[in-house]
This record gives sequence, C-alpha cells and structure tokens, in this order.
Amino acid sequence: MALLEERLLDRTGLNADTVDHLQLLLADWQILADLSFADLLLFVRHTLFDDSAAYLCVGQMRPYTAQTIYSEDLVGQAFPMTDRPMVGRAFAEQRVIRDADPDWSTGVPVREEAIPVRFHGEIAAVVTREANVATARSPSQLELTYLQSAGELAQMLADGNFPYADDHPEEREVALRVGDGIMRVDAEGRVTFASPNAISAYRRMGSLENLLGQNLRDFDLGHDELLTALHVGESRVVEVERQGAVVMRRLLPLIGHDDVIGGLLLVREVTELRRHERALRLKDATIREIHHRVKNNLQTVAALLRLQARRLQSAEAREALAESVRRIASIALVHETLSQESRERVDFAKVARRVIDMLA
Repeated sequence: MALLEERLLDRTGLNADTVDHLQLLLADWQILADLSFADLLLFVRHTLFDDSAAYLCVGQMRPYTAQTIYSEDLVGQAFPMTDRPMVGRAFAEQRVIRDADPDWSTGVPVREEAIPVRFHGEIAAVVTREANVATARSPSQLELTYLQSAGELAQMLADGNFPYADDHPEEREVALRVGDGIMRVDAEGRVTFASPNAISAYRRMGSLENLLGQNLRDFDLGHDELLTALHVGESRVVEVERQGAVVMRRLLPLIGHDDVIGGLLLVREVTELRRHERALRLKDATIREIHHRVKNNLQTVAALLRLQARRLQSAEAREALAESVRRIASIALVHETLSQESRERVDFAKVARRVIDMLA
C-alpha cells in the first residue's frame, strides 16, 4: 500500500485493528475493481477545519478491465457530506446502496454503488464502485460472470467477510490478477466458468479435456489443498508443476449467509518466471562459490606470509609483512561474508566489527 494511504489512515482516528483491516482491503481490492469494470474509492469519516463533517478519500483503485472515470488522484481529498450522499446512506443504513439512475455530472453516465466496509460488527469505511455505462452493450458470458462475482464480493465486504482475515498479501511474491485467468467453481469445486487464459494455462499442463462441469479433483494436481480451503472458506495460493509448466492458482471463496456458495480461482502460468528465478539462483550460487574460493586463496597467501615473517631477522620487515597479512585477512573476511550472504545487502557494521577485532 502507498505511503500516502498509510499516513492518511493513521490520521483518521481509527484504532489499530481497523486500520490494519483497511490496509488489508487496499492490498487486495484490485480484484473487485477488475471484476466490476469500475473505479473504487475508499472513504472514511473526517472532520474539516471548521468542524464540519466530511468524508476523506484514503484509497483509489482503477480497473485494468475498463477505462477509468477519474484521471486525477483523489486520495487525500476531503468531500463535504452533501457531495457524497450515497456514502452517508451506506454509513447510516449499513447496507449496499445502489444508484437507480446514472449520474451525468462528470459528462459521462456513471452508475455508483456505495458498499459499507464492516469490521467487528461496525462500519469502518465505505467503498464506492463507479462504472462508466456509456459503452453499455449486451454482455458476454465472461462479463456476466465477472459482474456476478463482483456483486458477491461486494456483499461479502458489507457482511465483513472480505478481505479474508487469514490472508497475508505481503507474503505473495506474485500478484495474480483477473486478466491472467479466472475460473468460477461451485461450493463442491465443480467448474461453472473458465476464461480463455485459465483454460490455456491448464492446457500447458496437459489438461486437454473440457474443464466446464468437471470437479477440480478431476484435473487439478493441487486439488486437495484447494478443495480443503474452499470448504472451510479460506483463501489459499497453490502452485503446481507438470510437464515443464508451472501454474499458480489463488482460491477466493465466495461466502453468502455465512456459507460457502462457490469460489473464484485466479490462474496464472509462471513457467518463465520460475525459470528465470532458477537461473538467478544458479548465478548467485556461482558468484558465492567464486567469493569462497577467493577467500581461501587469500587465506593461503596470508598463511605463507606469516611463515615468511617468522624467518626474517629484521623487525621492520616482520612488521611490514604483518601489515600485509592483516590487509589480506581483511579482504578475505569481506569475500567470506559475500560467500555466505545471499541477500542483496550486507551488514557493514558486522563486517567492520570483525575487522577491528582482528586488527586489535
């Protein structure tokens, strides 16, 4: 999440748990924007300098699947209550508020929806979902599935079931998006919809049959973990490799009336990504091995110089060789550290302390 959004949330007077919940939402609401074909704005209650009530925008998300309505960034702007009446209704009525007629104030017809964000039984914020309906047409099966899934996620947000409490977005190394590939399954794990990209990903793993109507256990190698997570209503990321192809899937359970009614499966082929990672790990191991060998060679040179120093009669010559030994040992210590550290950064203070102790 952006630093600006973090600072704004810290200034809203919300407690730490509520702020963490909103941060979790901001880290994961790209999915809702893409499925909705709509811009998302997150509002919290705010007080202006004249002590009048207002709503502060603390988050904004544009969809990848549609043209955005807002070219400007609204994060940090405060809106009088009269400018956002649907937000006020969502706070007051604690339910999803839908606009019957499009709003033309921006020059294009925009249909707005206000979704309360429930946390621990209280409404912590409101998300507005604003879609441009100027290009409305007869929707395809993909668009109908997207909109249905978006509506269910929105209701989960209002019920307090989204974002998922057990989810940890900071641990996900790859962000799976709707456009990568998406499947919809029922409560038993049977596929009711699969996008072309999702089908292609499974084709690369050898699943040549039609996926529609099949259960995950019939074609997915990681079905046990996915189905277990689906039945208990937990989000889960599972990666599987088969026939040289690597596919990552993220399960998003859909919950209605406290029961699992289905699930969304975001699918992305990450074969090339994993191949590059393996190549980088190999190069990293090679570089560390080079550092290790250089360290060994330097230590050998230092040992030979120590032997040579013992044979010298001149104190000045012995001191000169001792100084050379210390310098070579310091360089060897640096190479030893580089051979052991696989991170991009090395703790200089730690190395410096070891060098000082060695010289002392």
